[in-house]
Amino acid sequence: MRTGSARRSRTLLGSVVIDTRPLRVPAFRRLWLSSVVTSIGSQLTAVAVPKQVFDITGSSGYVGLAGGVALVPLLVFGLWGGAIADTVDRRTLLLVSNVGIAVSGALLWLQAFLALDSVAVVLLLLAVNQAFFAVNMPTRNAVVARLVPEHLLPPAAALTGTMMMFGAVFGPLAAGALLPVVGLSTLYLVDTVALVLVLWAVWRLPTMPPLSGQVRRAGLRDVVDGFRYLAARKVLLASFVVDLIAMIAGMPRALFPEMAERTFGDPPGGGAALGWLFAAIPIGALLAGLMSGWVGRVRRQGAAVVVAVGVWGLAVVGFGLSGSLWLAVAFLALGGAADMVSSIYRTAILQAATTDEMRGRLQGVFTVVVAGGPRLADLTHGWAAAGVGTAAAATGGGALVVVLLVLAVALLPAFWRYRAAADPDD
Repeated sequence: MRTGSARRSRTLLGSVVIDTRPLRVPAFRRLWLSSVVTSIGSQLTAVAVPKQVFDITGSSGYVGLAGGVALVPLLVFGLWGGAIADTVDRRTLLLVSNVGIAVSGALLWLQAFLALDSVAVVLLLLAVNQAFFAVNMPTRNAVVARLVPEHLLPPAAALTGTMMMFGAVFGPLAAGALLPVVGLSTLYLVDTVALVLVLWAVWRLPTMPPLSGQVRRAGLRDVVDGFRYLAARKVLLASFVVDLIAMIAGMPRALFPEMAERTFGDPPGGGAALGWLFAAIPIGALLAGLMSGWVGRVRRQGAAVVVAVGVWGLAVVGFGLSGSLWLAVAFLALGGAADMVSSIYRTAILQAATTDEMRGRLQGVFTVVVAGGPRLADLTHGWAAAGVGTAAAATGGGALVVVLLVLAVALLPAFWRYRAAADPDD
């Protein structure tokens, strides 16, 4: 009887706690571990850039402009990088792009260390950094489906997302604690060192040339072919549309520096409120990832994404109406949990419903949407806040998410009906 009870307890625990089966694949484990060291460091830079821009200018509008500047290389190199990932050895491309991110990070450290106080220099280096990032991300994501079987794609996405959220939680908290002590330049330096350290883990990955065996140059035609492929597959198209709705209308992070000081009482040099605001969404996402053992059992993945995006929008409304820091953090954490669920299923849908010869290009579009959407949100929220205030900008954005989501589902009902393949281990 005790044995049966223990077995039922393990089964219940396994249905809740994150599924680690993909880590049994050595190559995926190396790829996953390469994200561990950099997950915190990259978030230090994510806090340092908007904080430095705000310190120089005193304006959320300029913080939003930084998002707009970063958007251009994300659009161009995200699409082109995805095409390259389909035509060359993906391991080699990962190495080159990681080196580029590290070098641009080192230059960000140098300009902060020298106290140049030039918004133009910061924005230029940010653009270069994001160009290499835009090549790296679709390549990294396209690799996963070559390493793990299809039924393990949802837990693989959960593992990757959870590790990234781990860094996104502790990175901003560390930034908030370190800023008054060591200053901005050290945050950039830590990120650079972390990026250098992961090169060895990437080097240990197996070579991954195109399955056709033909290595060639990628051109504009490859990018166009990727869009044609996407346009013909309504489920994939809808997954991008709903995420764009959530991020462009509902991501309020450009408001965090101003709200930290003027709403929640941080000192001008930065403090705990700024760290908590940046960390809140990742905290919720991390908790959802750690409790994601159930995600592989949900077959109606399209409906799950729609519900999660709706919860995100309502949580942002609550954040905008919050007058207390801890209530604001709670709503952002709820939104982060919903966003993690959405991300897991959108990633799994994209990996499963795309052929390998198109996977890099579709991951390029995915990178543009996931990273570019929030950049557009930075621009729109920053200037909206300059006109109507931070509370109205956040609340209105969250409400707009819900309205546009309902419209998108009505226009693309196939996404709501999408079902994934069953897990053979169930």
